[in-house]
Amino acid sequence: MSLSSPPPLRFARPVPTPRPVTIPGAPQPAEIDLARTALVIVDMQNDFLEPDGWFPRLGVDPTPLLAIVPRLQALMTAARAANLPVIFVNWGVRADRAELSAPLLAKASGAGTRPVYADPSVEGRGRILVEGDWGAATIDALAPEPGDLVVHKHRLSGFHDNELDSILRNRGIDTLLFSGVNIDRCVFSTLCDASFRGYGCLLVEDACATVSPAYVSDAILFLVRQLYGVTLSSGDLLAALEDQPQQ
Repeated sequence: MSLSSPPPLRFARPVPTPRPVTIPGAPQPAEIDLARTALVIVDMQNDFLEPDGWFPRLGVDPTPLLAIVPRLQALMTAARAANLPVIFVNWGVRADRAELSAPLLAKASGAGTRPVYADPSVEGRGRILVEGDWGAATIDALAPEPGDLVVHKHRLSGFHDNELDSILRNRGIDTLLFSGVNIDRCVFSTLCDASFRGYGCLLVEDACATVSPAYVSDAILFLVRQLYGVTLSSGDLLAALEDQPQQ
């Protein structure tokens, strides 16, 4: 009885058909390939946005953060219709905080004067930003759908010490559309790390928000335009996505 040759290991990967579009932006228009682009939504989570959440219970007004929800809903719908991955990058720490350093916890807790990651939340809400608990979940208004991706992080940057880079590279993604909160904290940190790793970075200005003063957002927009990529409006992005054939 003869043994047949084993089948080949297939290292060749499918190459998607390019779908180039040019979108108005600042400081100049941007040409991107939608076949290699993903929409990234950062930190639209209960602990930052809902009344029982960590930040609102500390006295942080989530109103400016919630204002971008309708634009994010429109972008998510258009991205899915155009077959762009929708990726939620959310805080999600271990319950034992083993990955969080003492200096990080000291800063986040105001030197022990306020609740911090993995501390008990209000009754029935689990622990603060623990993966799998209520606080770390995306708000209901933006709930992920089947086919969306959720990646958890435990630092300001969504690329630090987790699987985000591998997920993107396995899907052939090389360009990222950034949205979410806070523009000057986790959004900007994640965008910077994406740029350092060679991704094309586009910041959707009016689909980001912060509780910081307006001049802080102005500084972030200046830095992105000067050093990291381009900024654009959700309206211009929607026009480009909605002009695509339905997938």
